[in-house]
Amino acid sequence: MARARADHLLVLRGLTDTQARAQALIMAGLVYAGERKIAKPGDLLPADTALVLRRPAHPFVSRGGLKLDHALNHFALSPDGLTCLDIGASTGGFTDVLLQRGAKFVHAIDVGHGQLAWKLRTDPRVKVHERTNARHLTADLIGQPIHAVVCDASFIRLASVLPAALSLCAEGGFAVALIKPQFEASRDQIGENGV
Repeated sequence: MARARADHLLVLRGLTDTQARAQALIMAGLVYAGERKIAKPGDLLPADTALVLRRPAHPFVSRGGLKLDHALNHFALSPDGLTCLDIGASTGGFTDVLLQRGAKFVHAIDVGHGQLAWKLRTDPRVKVHERTNARHLTADLIGQPIHAVVCDASFIRLASVLPAALSLCAEGGFAVALIKPQFEASRDQIGENGV
């Protein structure tokens, strides 16, 4: 049986209009063949493979955005018109919330790489800082005053990850950080069965 690239099949089937858009949909994790998520635009599939687009049940690139959305509502905070810093950006749920709520610019910081959703990676209001440890942020690296810091970091204590970012904040700025007890407690404070 003939095989074709996944991005070509999306265009051939009329699920999107351009190959670039097809690639973006695949990189955003929205394209499936049955229950299998298509991982790469260049994946070779049988030409008769049924492809579907699955939209998330929420308006953000990841469920993580729901946490920040709730916090901003609860604490009556607004990133509208602000320059923001997202520590532990990962796929970009927090970055997406900030942009949808009017942030002027977002620095997306993560020690990993290749995780940020395509729509955010290509957004001119986002500067992607991959392979970047937030403990080592400097004014030279960021290049502008920060007005809001958001943080959803894992495997590190907030006391370690936040100081450098907070030192970059302009007066009157705010921070929203998720507290994860399993990463805040010392080993002797964590029982045999976890937190």
